[in-house]
Amino acid sequence: MSFNDKVVIVTGGSSGIGAAIAIKFSSLGAKITIVGRNEQKLHAVAKKCENPLILIADVTKENDMKKIVNDTVKHFGKLDILVNNAGIARNTSILNENAMADYDQVMATNIRSCVYLTHLSAPHIIKTKGNIINISSIAALKVLSKQAFTYNASKAALDHFTRSVASELASYGVRVNVVSPGPVRTDFIENLGLDKAQQEAAFDHMRKMTALDRVSDPEEIADLVLFLASDKAKGITGATFVSDNGSMVIAD
Repeated sequence: MSFNDKVVIVTGGSSGIGAAIAIKFSSLGAKITIVGRNEQKLHAVAKKCENPLILIADVTKENDMKKIVNDTVKHFGKLDILVNNAGIARNTSILNENAMADYDQVMATNIRSCVYLTHLSAPHIIKTKGNIINISSIAALKVLSKQAFTYNASKAALDHFTRSVASELASYGVRVNVVSPGPVRTDFIENLGLDKAQQEAAFDHMRKMTALDRVSDPEEIADLVLFLASDKAKGITGATFVSDNGSMVIAD
């Protein structure tokens, strides 16, 4: 596959799946905008890419989202591919007194930002007949934790938003798809505040919950994203692609 001269925005690009996606796109000739909040991590990823545009931004802020799209088009002259990857999780009981605050924060990051960035990006992507890929989770399809209603709901909403927008934008030649990972070894668990021992215990638990007895590396998800963004997937839109090591087929 080649993405020579294609312009790609990757949110949540400072680590994990987002970083792997940005690096792989760049290695295949794409011009990359890497978006994240952690400046140090962003610059570390940027060193592995070819002349990327680095944008320190918060996808829950409308002015930051406008800046992401406007600066990309101004810098590179167009936009071909949007990868909505930024996301957060909160372990929150519906009985928790902070339940609604956690819900609002997760929904703002995991779904509202995707909606708004798609709204801002779509006119540019229509011009290039590009595509949009949203990074969801198998949590949209299966309840993985009793205290993750905020995350589960946000990802389920993202999946159906994707199908809805795919239906609308198909007439313009624009494809929109979802990638839903299962367990992936990223800093997502670390960001929940767990120490090293707790993180390893969590990944070990995730591994045991898969049919293939393994946890994916971010590069595996990036490979799937690049396939969907390429002409090899020109007949695919409104689809959800699960890469979960068989988590969904484990019998209870």
